[in-house]
Amino acid sequence: MWNSLAARLKIRDFRRQEDGSASIEALIMAPAMFWVFMAMFSFFHTYQEYSVNQKTAYTISDMISRETLPLDSDYLDGLQDILGYLTHSTDEPAIRVTSLQYNETEKRFYVHWSRARGFVSPVLDEDVVNWTSRVPVLSDGEYIVITETFSRFDPPFKVGLLRQDIDNFVFTRPRYAPRVLYDGSV
Repeated sequence: MWNSLAARLKIRDFRRQEDGSASIEALIMAPAMFWVFMAMFSFFHTYQEYSVNQKTAYTISDMISRETLPLDSDYLDGLQDILGYLTHSTDEPAIRVTSLQYNETEKRFYVHWSRARGFVSPVLDEDVVNWTSRVPVLSDGEYIVITETFSRFDPPFKVGLLRQDIDNFVFTRPRYAPRVLYDGSV
């Protein structure tokens, strides 16, 4: 009993002391401050990566919408290269470009053509049945181009953020032609 009372008094006296050493306090706080700095850097870098990926997807979609000649395999390979270059992706990024036609009587989209590069596959008519909630309302028979980009990002420091899958879905109406063609499509 005496030992526990003496221990409590020493703890109480220790708590009331206001003298100390700044170097000891700094030594205690330095790891926490370093972790907070790394976490802020990682969160900022992750948001920046999302922003760059989104801007790249919009840029690629805009490029495609301005095409008046049919796209081909080399063009899509180049788009994938541009995606990797602009996003500084560590893994190989993926891109999927799809031309859709709207059928007003059935209130749904049909795939005109779809091509992909990377770890994704082209979409089929069954995949776009419910895309009326993702794509704006179009006139009957009108075409729209969907550009999807996919990349993976590893945060620079392990502070609670895991590997991020960054996916973008961008739709654009063809600008200078009624539809964007792919080599061999009609």
